[in-house]
Order: sequence, then C-alpha cells, then structure tokens
Amino acid sequence: MSIALEHVSYVYSPGTAYEKHALRDVSFEIPQGQFVGIIGHTGSGKSTLIQHLNGLVRATSGRVLYDGQNIYEDGYNMRELRTRVGLVFQYPEYQLFEVDVISDVCFGPKNQGLPQDECEKRAREALEHVGFPEKYYKQSPFELSGGQKRRVAIAGVLAMRPKVLILDEPTAGLDPKGRDEILDQISELHRKTGMTVILVSHSMEDVARYVERLIVMNHGEKMLDGTPREVFRHYKELEKVGLAAPQVTYVMHDLQARGFDVSPDATTIREAAEEILGSFRRSGKI
Repeated sequence: MSIALEHVSYVYSPGTAYEKHALRDVSFEIPQGQFVGIIGHTGSGKSTLIQHLNGLVRATSGRVLYDGQNIYEDGYNMRELRTRVGLVFQYPEYQLFEVDVISDVCFGPKNQGLPQDECEKRAREALEHVGFPEKYYKQSPFELSGGQKRRVAIAGVLAMRPKVLILDEPTAGLDPKGRDEILDQISELHRKTGMTVILVSHSMEDVARYVERLIVMNHGEKMLDGTPREVFRHYKELEKVGLAAPQVTYVMHDLQARGFDVSPDATTIREAAEEILGSFRRSGKI
C-alpha cells in the first residue's frame, strides 16, 4: 500500500490579507515499507505536508492517493484512513488525557469499535513495541517523564495497528539518551513489521542514521528527494536554505581535501570509520 501526492498545493486563508502558500505543486510516492525522512527549515511546509497524508488537511489543489485511491473522492472513508495512517504530532504527550497509561493506549482501539479484551491486548503489544515498562501501566500518564509520555503517545497510535506511522519531531525536547532510545525502538518496529515510517526531524544525524530516503522541503516545495547520501552531496545547497549535512559529512570532505583517500559520501559515524580504516589499509599503514 503506497501513499502518493500528485501536484498538491495548499493555501492558508485564500483570498484574504493573510493568504499564504504553504505547499506548491508537491508530488512524490512512498511505497509500503519504506522508512522516509522529511526535513526542512521552520516554515518549509513539513507539518502541513504530513497532515495531508491522512486527510487532516485537504489540498487546495492536487490529489492524495492511498493505495491508488483518491482520498478526496465522494464517500471515501476518512475515518478508516486515519486508522491506517497514524500521525503522532510534535509533543504528543499533550494529547494524553486518560486516568492511566493502559486506558490511554486503549482509546484508539475503542474508537475502532473493538471489544475491551482486544483493546487491552493491542495496548499491551503497543507498549511493548515502544519499550514501556509494564510496572507503569496503571500509573497516571501525567506523572511520567517526558520520554515515557512520548512512548505512551506513540503506543496509542500503534495500538490501532496502522500501515503507516508518521512522526512529527518525535524526539523534540528529549535528551540524547531518550532520543536514541525512541528512534532505536521505531527503527526496530519498522524492521520487524515492515510498516511504512515517515519521520519529520530537524536532526541531520538522526535522519542519516535511520532513514533510507530523504525528502527536503523548502518554502513549500520539494527541493531534494533521494537516499541520505544522494541528498547530503548537495550540502552546499542545503546550507543556502538554512539546513546542513551531518557533521560527519563535513569531516569527510575536510579529510579528502587534506589528501586522505576517503569518500565524502559517508553520513554516519560507522560509515566514516569504515572509510578511514579503508584509507589506512590502502596506504599500507595498517
């Protein structure tokens, strides 16, 4: 099952003094099972874009297709779409409201009309997927740490068993350890289930490490679309629009400029280490 945008544009407050073009003629397709990152500066259209993917926002022009079907057709079941395409907003812990963790995660399955025992089964599975400790299942979500709240909110979407999981800055405000733990869990979930994952992030290191495809937004337009290596080759273009490549990319370009036989395409520490070791081996130094 794929999601595709065809020439999607979106205008806020059209015909008024506050008119703003948030998206301009955006087209792409995300096949089932892909792990995609979306990056862009503040105001580039990232959040508006992802809200089109499950019909929360309707395009001013263009089409959104889920599994080949236009979601704007008369009679299209938007409620079912939103159970298949789960969206976790930035700071999702502000959406928590039930008396305890397990009840909060059960909320989505209950709205799907499932019986209580099935709701609890799905809730427990989802909490396990995000690495949430069972001893806190009956605790109020408001008494949890920021990272724990984030896990509960993500589990609440996973309990509905979506085919696509969209995460808008899921690690915002977390310390490095909490950020890595959550992204590792999401990566493992993707590996085990084959679920499509769409990650909106401002961290170049995160997208370089986890995603297989990267879409760059700039002033409402799709600027670049490719693998992290392909996208970060354009690091000078990214700098011009207020973005950057991972720090590793700059290190590798610097090493190459100093005469080291390395590829500047490395985007992660592991890739950089392999390149540097390979350079030493080729030179006979190890």
